[in-house]
Amino acid sequence: MRRFNTTAICIPQKHYMVDISEKLERIIEMIEDEEYFTINRSRQYGKTTTLAALFRKLKDDYIVLRLSFEGTGSDAFQSDKNFVMYFIRSVAKALKFTSQSIEIIEQWKNKEDYEDDEYEDAFDYLSDKIAWLCENSEKDILLFIDEVDKTSDNQIFLNFLGMLRNKYIKRQEGLDFTFKSVILAGVYDIKNLKLKLRPEEEKKYNSPWNIAADFNVDMSFHPKEIATMLKEYEADYHTGMDIEEISKELYFYTNGYPYLVSWLCKWIDEQGDKVWIKENIMRAEKMIHLSDSTLLDDLSKNYENNDKLKEMIISMLFEGEQYTYSKNDAIIKLGNLLGIFMNKDGNVTISNIIFENSLMGLVISEKERERKINAPFKSQFLKEGKLDMPHILTKFQEIMKAEYRTADGKFLEQQGRLLFLCFLKPIINGTGFYYVEPETRNNTRMDIVVTYGNEEHIIELKLWHGDQYRKDGIEQLEGYLDSRNSKTGYLVSFSFNQQKEYTSGWLKEGETGKHIFEIVI
Repeated sequence: MRRFNTTAICIPQKHYMVDISEKLERIIEMIEDEEYFTINRSRQYGKTTTLAALFRKLKDDYIVLRLSFEGTGSDAFQSDKNFVMYFIRSVAKALKFTSQSIEIIEQWKNKEDYEDDEYEDAFDYLSDKIAWLCENSEKDILLFIDEVDKTSDNQIFLNFLGMLRNKYIKRQEGLDFTFKSVILAGVYDIKNLKLKLRPEEEKKYNSPWNIAADFNVDMSFHPKEIATMLKEYEADYHTGMDIEEISKELYFYTNGYPYLVSWLCKWIDEQGDKVWIKENIMRAEKMIHLSDSTLLDDLSKNYENNDKLKEMIISMLFEGEQYTYSKNDAIIKLGNLLGIFMNKDGNVTISNIIFENSLMGLVISEKERERKINAPFKSQFLKEGKLDMPHILTKFQEIMKAEYRTADGKFLEQQGRLLFLCFLKPIINGTGFYYVEPETRNNTRMDIVVTYGNEEHIIELKLWHGDQYRKDGIEQLEGYLDSRNSKTGYLVSFSFNQQKEYTSGWLKEGETGKHIFEIVI
């Protein structure tokens, strides 16, 4: 039986895989148009698996050279000559797995001509070698190089790219022979090679890879694509799952991030008793935050390693700040390259719920260590195993009144939502789950959906600058309750009125018949 895979490359004979044939066809169109380009996506986004799939589809029509800089020794980048000899050896190994003739492979491996002709520039020698290989090859040659950003800040690698660029330009003029298409794969955009975790240190953006075409293929998995993988699984196990519903739910949590989709599926298959229901996907989402996930470890490191990125994330998650998406903004570009940000309707958003919950957990943990608000005893908020949400809210109100009564409006605006989530987290931790509805996060409003057991609790956090804001909050909450097919909701209003009363209670039912419990802080 095949299995779900979250490590290294996915192989069709061994692993359940999403059908990415449409994506591959778009990439092949670029190859056939003789484009040079970079597949730059964040870690574990399926880059290596995509290159392997391209190899399988193209190996009969082309000579496909698949190389990787993963694990390349430092000696290879000590000098131009070292790199050139390393490249020649790597290509020779790749040629063994193609239909290229033995004579050509042996001639390619021969380095005696380098010593005989005494090339002054090693890359001039490599350029001539590539021209000879491409001119004498029985088929057009494609070059794929994976993990390029492992050495992308090395000047020798820049020299290599410069050589490829010169050959590409001359080939366009009919003055040279070279690879039909070159694909570089890595996290960072090779057009801006030196953009690392500290963009403020970047001084120039010139790159010898400015000939590259833009790569606009969407590599995320959409629900219909996820369904192709689940259909193969269902054909083996006959679980009776609702494939369409489960595909949409997996997409809801992951936004199609390949690794995350596979991780959730793997957990349900191996630890969730092969029960494919929404509740098990929610359990899997909780477990990924407790697992040794290298992807979430990287997310944490990237969050901690850049103060400006960290500041922007906190302001988006807890203060409702909205930022216009700009591909030229260094922080937004960095967040996008790392897979943290995405462009949604022209605004910057966190790329998926799992990343968002992981980042929120990091911020909340920091606040817990600062003892900003004391963790409550969980048992007092449970009745027969169910959350007593009105009691939770009134207890939070008591703590805020006792500890933050003199806080000004600016403090409540910046810290109120974070303090509430710090209070809520230990109560539901281990059993429940919450997420922020992205569509409602702004400067005045945030809707939180809390799931505990089989119950869903919808809470709106509203900044209240006057009675009209309160009325707006009630109407917005009622509208959101309708969208969730729910009759009961909760409204937490952070009031900036110095004469405010700390009120709480159920509102009278309106024409919509909704039950709303409100507290004012």
